[in-house]
Amino acid sequence: MLKDWLKLRRYFLLRKCSGLTADQLKTASVEPSNLTLLGILRHMTEVEMFWFRVKYLHEDLPDLYTTEEYPDGDFDLVAAADAEADYATFLAETAACDSAVAGRDLDEPVDHPKAPTGKVNLRWIYLHIIEEYAQHTGHADLIRERIDGSTG
Repeated sequence: MLKDWLKLRRYFLLRKCSGLTADQLKTASVEPSNLTLLGILRHMTEVEMFWFRVKYLHEDLPDLYTTEEYPDGDFDLVAAADAEADYATFLAETAACDSAVAGRDLDEPVDHPKAPTGKVNLRWIYLHIIEEYAQHTGHADLIRERIDGSTG
């Protein structure tokens, strides 16, 4: 059930990005904010990779868009980004995340030092990812409406 909700959240974010040009995907919401649909897509790519593959499965993977110099590079460095490549990376990474945790027990624990018990489980990770999508898809609604008036 949680896995289905996550796929649904991805669908809504991708729907907000569909039919737009690369320049439109890079259009910021409202000054002085630099929040863009492409930035949100890049951010969610890194969020999923971090929680499912790095944190949960302990894979040693580099960040895709953020660096020490640019800790918000997923959001900040979209002007020169290749929107088509970033879209393809989102699809590939989310598929890799789905595959990586397929068949895993939702109650399987993983270390998380900020949790009261020092651990969370895969269920918690799914819920956290769904929360991230809910928040950013709300942002995406507003950005898309600003770009071309589309709502819903």
